[in-house]
Amino acid sequence: MTNQPDDLLAAVHDACTDLIRAGKPVTFAAVTERTQISRTTLYRRRDLRQLVEQHRDPAGEILTLTSLAIQLDQLRQSLDAVAANVRRHEEDLRALKRTERAS
Repeated sequence: MTNQPDDLLAAVHDACTDLIRAGKPVTFAAVTERTQISRTTLYRRRDLRQLVEQHRDPAGEILTLTSLAIQLDQLRQSLDAVAANVRRHEEDLRALKRTERAS
């Protein structure tokens, strides 16, 4: 197996799918055994870890560190967008007040 990112993703996806079809639990150890990708790599690479965790919990009911980190990133981005919008509105209000005072 090559170590190209897409190849690793495909191998992990296939291993997870095979485990589910066989009625076996999707674990990092089982994925490692089927793919020969080290557990260290599965844990360190966020995309691979997330893929395994998604297959472990297809309904998305279990909160994992990865899913929490992703949710925090999304919330942080949303908050940054809201803060930027507030700053823009504050600048608009200051400009309007300056215009009113000059009139």
